[in-house]
Amino acid sequence: MEIDGWTPTLGAVPLLLIAAAAIALLLVLIMKLKLHAFPALILVSLLTAVATIPLGSIVDVMLDGFGGTLADVALLVGLGAMLGALLEVSGGARALAHQLISVFGERRAPLALGVASLLFGFPIFFDAGLVVMLPVVFSVARWVGGSMLLYGIPAVGAFSVMHVFVPPHPGPVTAASFFGASVGMVLLVGLVVVIPTWLVAVYAFSKYIGRRIKLPVPTIFSDQEAEDHADPPHWGTVVGILLLPMLLIFANTGLTTLESAGTLGGDVSDQAWFQGLVLLGQTPVALLLTLLVAALVLGRARGRDKSAVQSTLEGALPAVCSVILITGAGGMFGGVLRTSGIGDALTDSLEGLGIPLIFAGFLIAGILRVAQGSATVALTTAAGLISAGVQAGGYNEVQVAAMVVAVAAGSVILSHFNDSGFWLVGRFFQMDEKTTLKTWTVMETLIGVVGFAVAVAIFYAAAAFG
Repeated sequence: MEIDGWTPTLGAVPLLLIAAAAIALLLVLIMKLKLHAFPALILVSLLTAVATIPLGSIVDVMLDGFGGTLADVALLVGLGAMLGALLEVSGGARALAHQLISVFGERRAPLALGVASLLFGFPIFFDAGLVVMLPVVFSVARWVGGSMLLYGIPAVGAFSVMHVFVPPHPGPVTAASFFGASVGMVLLVGLVVVIPTWLVAVYAFSKYIGRRIKLPVPTIFSDQEAEDHADPPHWGTVVGILLLPMLLIFANTGLTTLESAGTLGGDVSDQAWFQGLVLLGQTPVALLLTLLVAALVLGRARGRDKSAVQSTLEGALPAVCSVILITGAGGMFGGVLRTSGIGDALTDSLEGLGIPLIFAGFLIAGILRVAQGSATVALTTAAGLISAGVQAGGYNEVQVAAMVVAVAAGSVILSHFNDSGFWLVGRFFQMDEKTTLKTWTVMETLIGVVGFAVAVAIFYAAAAFG
């Protein structure tokens, strides 16, 4: 949020010290004093705002950060939790879990979940993909046994790498436009980067951390009494339900991308069919339609009365209220840090260091990520700052695409308390903050480091052979 008539006056060093103190205070409040994360985040956001922005604007800035995050998260989490409850109570998630295990075997169940999530993660944004896939992940984990991290990390990491590196997700698409890169080439390079990054930074890490942290399967989708699973829905029915939002969202992103490239003609965006398909593919609308279909197919069509379906949907919401509120409070903290100007101050101080542009983009994006939390904001801001240098650098098409991916890698590292994803994953997995730092934060940093290394290799290989 920008404050009319006001510009930040503190320099990079005071702002960095304030941000570091705020994070340290959060660690003390939550991990040492055991204060609930929701009031702790509000308190630290308030104190940080008092130290950095005009007093008269503090409440507006805090509410803007909180409300903006809820606008993105609340509908997705609420609808996704209802869908998850239907899949769980009907036995659908268990049926699909059994099918995956029968096809891939128990030893390769985490690999199967990860590959499925990579495919789902192509058109679906991180938050939506996570809430749709979790019931299946939890069912597989219950059936096979062992730490839930063995199954959860491959899935959540798959959605993360796809969201960060691959169009049509907003970050790489926007960065490609700043750099004048071909979206198709960014897609190709992004997919080349995604595969080794997921294998090393996510799948291999899940095996390592799963042996060291024995995390039980969360009860967030199984608090309600499940039905008799003697006659569960067919696993193909469940796959069809899970594919529905994917297809709707893919239609949206595909049409939007083609329209932006001018492939469909100049006036197509004004036509009713185009607008209708784009509307149906908006993530909240796609999830709502999927929920209605699931309520019919898994509920009424299987002989459940209306009251039982309503009870299932109602019972899903209390379990995710904490997830929604804490995620919103994390967005509030990130919004205060963005308004304080810490990101701009840090990037200004980095200009003119004389390091290669691809490293500069990664570094700037990483610092912005740590400072304000949002990976998309970090990526687009860093791309805008170095775009003039990229366009004037005489790079070939593959190199420019590799630059997009390298900057994207910086935008994902060191997720912590000011990132809504930190709280979303931590609360869905029912992990405390210390465990979330050891798992989610480390995984995100590994994704950034490995992805950057692969992007740099492609960049210099393209320079040598191009």
